[in-house]
Amino acid sequence: MEGSSTSSSTFHLSDDHHKKWVEAQDTLKRKLITEDDYNWKLGESEEDESSGVQVLKYIGGFDISFSKHHPSSACGTLVVLDFKTLNVVYEDSSIVTIDVPYVPGFLAFREAPVFVQLLKKMQDSSHSCYPQLLMIDGNGILHPRGFGSACHLGVLADLPTIGVGKNLHHVDGLTNSRVRELLEAEDNFNVGFIPLVGDSGNTLGAVRYHLHYIQVKGHLNQYLFQLATAYLLLLLLKSLKEHANTVCQSPSGRLT
Repeated sequence: MEGSSTSSSTFHLSDDHHKKWVEAQDTLKRKLITEDDYNWKLGESEEDESSGVQVLKYIGGFDISFSKHHPSSACGTLVVLDFKTLNVVYEDSSIVTIDVPYVPGFLAFREAPVFVQLLKKMQDSSHSCYPQLLMIDGNGILHPRGFGSACHLGVLADLPTIGVGKNLHHVDGLTNSRVRELLEAEDNFNVGFIPLVGDSGNTLGAVRYHLHYIQVKGHLNQYLFQLATAYLLLLLLKSLKEHANTVCQSPSGRLT
């Protein structure tokens, strides 16, 4: 599984359907950007803003919660935080019916359309806090086909995207035992984040001590944040989870 938001059941695709999804994934993958390519910087002082340099101000996070009793009913949520203060500046949710099955390795076909719709709604309203960077509970290039849900969303939204995955895909020689050895290595005791380098020599992401995987995504190399600032982004995911649960359990939007 790419994230915890999926329902517990999986579905076996027909060969024809599987082929179509693979082709669609490959088409989007050709648009993937894995090196730094953005028009803003991490502002360290008010001088950065006053000098006319565009700084990172707004980070958007997506998550989705499925009903325990009605697996096709879901609540998708977008929360935008001010990067400097971590205050919520925008939030929106949508109760939807999702008939697309969950298939390992193809999570984005199930969830990304909901996220794109929420983002488009915000864009159409010309909201001043439109995110410059996205976060998603899912995987990026640390994925069996090198194109997880965070890559998928990043390409569709044309925005830098960071994924936080709780489950490690065993690809390019990376295994749970190998990552555990990295975490237990004495040289890494005081390191906030440890790069995950596969047998190919490619950096596929990074890990921190609570075993969240910060992954390289479409449009964003994890070194943009020098791995340290990515910790702050985990706070966004936490806020997003709390907000989604509140919305989905409220009388006006209850999922049962």
